[in-house]
Amino acid sequence: MHLDTDRTHDVAVVRVRDGRLMYPMLGEFAGAVTALLEAGDRKILLDLSAVTYVDSATIGCLMDLYRQATVAGAELRLAGVQKRVETMLSMTGAHNFLQLHPDEASALASFGGER
Repeated sequence: MHLDTDRTHDVAVVRVRDGRLMYPMLGEFAGAVTALLEAGDRKILLDLSAVTYVDSATIGCLMDLYRQATVAGAELRLAGVQKRVETMLSMTGAHNFLQLHPDEASALASFGGER
C-alpha cells in the first residue's frame, strides 16, 4: 500500500496513493489512522483524491475510524473523494457521518482554528 502521512500545522494528513482501497490493504490504512489517534492527534484528514474504487469493507473501515475518532474526541474529514467513491458512501449512508470535502484546502479550512 502506498500511504503518506504528514502534518499541516495541527492537522495530520493521511494521503492514500493507491487507486483502489480494498480489504487486503485496510489493516495498514486503519493502523496508520489509529496510531495517529493513539498518539493524541485530534484533527485527521484522509486525502482520498487518488482513490477511484472502494469496496464494502473499506466503507466499514471508514465508519469504524469515524467511531474511534469520535470516542477519542477527534475530528475526521475526507478530502478529494472521487464521484464513484462518493456514490458508494451515499448508497450506504456513510456520507451522513463522514465529512466530505472537494479538496485538501477546503477540508483543512473546515477544521477552523490553527491550521
